[in-house]
Amino acid sequence: MYKNWWKVLSVILVLFSVTGGLLIDVPALPILHESIRNLYYHVPMWFAMIIIYLVSVIYSIKYLGSGKENDDLITVESVNTGIIFGFLGLGTGMIWANFTWGAPWPNDPKLNGSAIATLMYLAYIILRGSIDEEQKRAKISAIYNIFAFPIMVVLIFVLPRLTDSLHPGNGGNPGFGAYDLDSNMRYVFYPAVLGWILVATWIMTIRFRIRIIENKNNQIQ
Repeated sequence: MYKNWWKVLSVILVLFSVTGGLLIDVPALPILHESIRNLYYHVPMWFAMIIIYLVSVIYSIKYLGSGKENDDLITVESVNTGIIFGFLGLGTGMIWANFTWGAPWPNDPKLNGSAIATLMYLAYIILRGSIDEEQKRAKISAIYNIFAFPIMVVLIFVLPRLTDSLHPGNGGNPGFGAYDLDSNMRYVFYPAVLGWILVATWIMTIRFRIRIIENKNNQIQ
């Protein structure tokens, strides 16, 4: 049981942030109003996505050095998990945009860059499915993944800051940290970030174990 303490912690943190995000008072800010509560969900999910994609890059590099199958499996399941949180981030962002900007998908570089980055990682999955030989598939997809991560960072964090953008923290707009966020929001936001990162890690480990079992069954057959 003591080995699973972080799983228990992830559940506690997520439940706390979800409940607190709905019930705790938030600052009365123009334009944002109650939609600022999405900060507790949208941003932590993006944090989880980025961290789990970073894990995939680390294990891609490890695989190229070791050639171990488990390193490749952790890589692909990290990407699969990252894609899940990518879609969650896009979905929560669209809900926020609809209430704040009047449309779920305005022509904004931050949103467009996020969509391109998600498609780029979906292409990673398609690439793996198009190569039959295992070692060749693992090596090519590892190299692709290593280059995909910095491109994703540029698309989501660099380019939107260099042009006009509606999104907070981009295009000359102040980030949420520059607003009058009271301590109550920070008490919920930081646990939410940690909680969703732990949940993403938990999902990845479950998928990894399932993949190992499937591979063993295939070898037996």
